[in-house]
Amino acid sequence: MAGLTQLHAPLTLTDGGLETTLIFHDGFDLPYFAAFVLLDSNGGNAALDHYVDSYVDVARRHRLPLVVETATWRASPDWARLLDVSDEQLATLNRRSVEAVASRASGVELVVSGCVGPRGDGYVADTAMTAADAQAYHGLQIEALRDGGAELVSAITMTNSAEAIGIARAAHDADIACVISFTVETDGRLPSGEALGDAVTAVDAATGSTPAYYMVNCAHPTHFVDALEPSDWMNRIKGVRANASALTHAELDAAEELDAGDPVDLAEQYAGLRATHPGITIFGGCCGTDPRHVDAAATTLTR
Repeated sequence: MAGLTQLHAPLTLTDGGLETTLIFHDGFDLPYFAAFVLLDSNGGNAALDHYVDSYVDVARRHRLPLVVETATWRASPDWARLLDVSDEQLATLNRRSVEAVASRASGVELVVSGCVGPRGDGYVADTAMTAADAQAYHGLQIEALRDGGAELVSAITMTNSAEAIGIARAAHDADIACVISFTVETDGRLPSGEALGDAVTAVDAATGSTPAYYMVNCAHPTHFVDALEPSDWMNRIKGVRANASALTHAELDAAEELDAGDPVDLAEQYAGLRATHPGITIFGGCCGTDPRHVDAAATTLTR
């Protein structure tokens, strides 16, 4: 864990909204929002390579390290069964996803993060699991990402603390660093109803603080800025990957067109967050964001 670049760099970038880019910009049909299926086609692999290259270019121009997530947010057993993907194929695709990102490093310090998504909906805490259930469910994907060469795994868009605890324990068992990234509603609370601080504290208490750090993603800064209060748990929040849009999760689910927001305004929101919370040093994007948003953030944050 000590070797993770983003733990020591004054500023680190991430990639943006992979699935929304593939759907709205590249014209792909992603069943169940599953980008990992593209790893099985030449056209899909070319699109994924182009996606990573676009963020590598931003990071290289700003001379900043970059964390890129693999295309595996949906690459876990329940979603794979819906897509008629076998367990063996799933493990192979998870490993391949890491290799695909790692191959794009060119003139930039690139950290490959194995992306782990929620077992259920990313916007609704609709899958009741104990931490033990989550540990067993996510363990095989985490092991495959580790075997593919991922430097860490990131649990993105977590809706509740129990699933996050299970993922953190599975990562610990697999001997790979782990990041937990929660999503919140417009009131700054997780879809489960938990306060952000309570969720971070619960995961740390149940795991011996094994996550390397925490993030907030898939929400606009205006949704969670008031929840970031000075506290011990706040010191564990190190990154933000915001949505481009200030719409609610329900509104985004129903939207037929992409709301890309204003990249410059989002960058200014990030600058405000960093001014009040200097411990937040990792910035990127989530739904609706693309290289323009990350470039604007890098420009503003390095002014």
